[in-house]
Formats: sequence, structure tokens, C-alpha cells
Amino acid sequence: MLPALSEEYYPDLVLANAENAAGGFGITPPLAEELLDLGIAVLTSGNHIWDKKEILPYLREHADSRLLRPANYPAAAPGRGVYVNRTRAGLGYAVINLQGRVFMPSIDCPFRTADALLAQIPVEVKLRIVDLHAEVTSEKMAMGWYLDGRITAMVGTHTHVPTADETVLPQGTAYITDAGMTGPYDSVIGMEKGAVIEKFLSQMPARFEVAKGDARFSGVLIEADPATGRALSIRRISRS
Repeated sequence: MLPALSEEYYPDLVLANAENAAGGFGITPPLAEELLDLGIAVLTSGNHIWDKKEILPYLREHADSRLLRPANYPAAAPGRGVYVNRTRAGLGYAVINLQGRVFMPSIDCPFRTADALLAQIPVEVKLRIVDLHAEVTSEKMAMGWYLDGRITAMVGTHTHVPTADETVLPQGTAYITDAGMTGPYDSVIGMEKGAVIEKFLSQMPARFEVAKGDARFSGVLIEADPATGRALSIRRISRS
């Protein structure tokens, strides 16, 4: 759907969270390259970035990789969590990938990591987008308010369910708790329903397979002032 959407909206910058591109679990180097070749500028991720072991050497060996892992993992983890570049029109932008800590792995503080990374980004780079990959709504909302006025947009990911709270905060930061999943919606967060339901009923280990019905594209379209980096609007997009 991306080529048609690009023709419809003419976006200057396309970003995607791709941590579950490999059959619902992780991402591989060929899949990362395939997605980047579609015109996606930067791929963000989350806790599933480590699911496919072949991605570890890829992240180690590609210091300039456009596939990010959450920046608040320890420094010894391969890869990086921020990417700074220019759009085809020459506009500077920065993408920061963070991960929450509530009901998630215990890693460094995403709030303090955001402070440190924003301080390193050149002042002339006005467009700054944060993907906070987190479980709970409150942590994402707190981050949105914490960064309001310092970034262009904070887009939440991880729960796979698009939320209806998209807004531009008072100081000019576009916010949504979760952009939603691109994948099969006749499912339980992308997986075949039967196995997931059985696991809830029995509490026994179960093998999950990606579902096949009702595939949808979910995301957001954000408009911003290039001179200031302030967001002007945010809207949800869902296509099937």
C-alpha cells in the first residue's frame, strides 16, 4: 500500500516500526533492506529487535544503519537508537527510538535517554520524531507531555492496536499512544486466534502463527512547520 499512499499524500519522510516484519517475530537483514528499498527512510523497532539472531551482526557491522534499536538499551547492545539525516528536499530530521520500562525489560530510563540524545542533535535540525515502544498508556502519555515543545512528534508503538487519541499538544508536539499494527486484524494482535485463546485457557506454552485475514495498513500522517519543527496536525490512516 505504501506506493499508493505516497502518491496520494506526497510525504517528505516515511518512517516505520519493523520489529515484527519476520513472520511476526523480529526482523532479518534482507527484510530490513527490502523495506528500506520501498522508500522508508528509517526503521524503528522495540523489544523484538533481538528475536532473529542474524540481525545482531547486521547491527554491529552497519554503523550507519537506518534500522534502529531502542536507544536506552545498554551501550554494549549492537546498533544505535538515533538517526540524523536530511530529506530529499534538504530538510534536516532526527529519529529517536526509545523503549518503555513498565512491564518491559529493565533497561535505562527512556526519559533521561531522550534528554541526552536531544542535547546532541544540532539545533538546526528542527524535525525530531520519537518512537516510544512501550506497553502502558500512562508511560507513553507522560513521555509525550515531557517532550512537548522539544520534538515534532511522539508516536507510540508496541500494543498493535491503533488508539483514537491523536492530538497536537500545546507546545507543538504531535502525539498518539499507538499508531496501530500493519498486518492481519482477524487475529489477536496479529496471531491466529485459536492458539492465543487456548494459551489463555490452559496457561500452557503454545506455538503462535501469523494470522491471514483482514490485512490492514495502520499509521499516522503528520504535518509540521519546517522552520520551527512544530507539528500542525496529526491524523490516523487505516487502509484495507
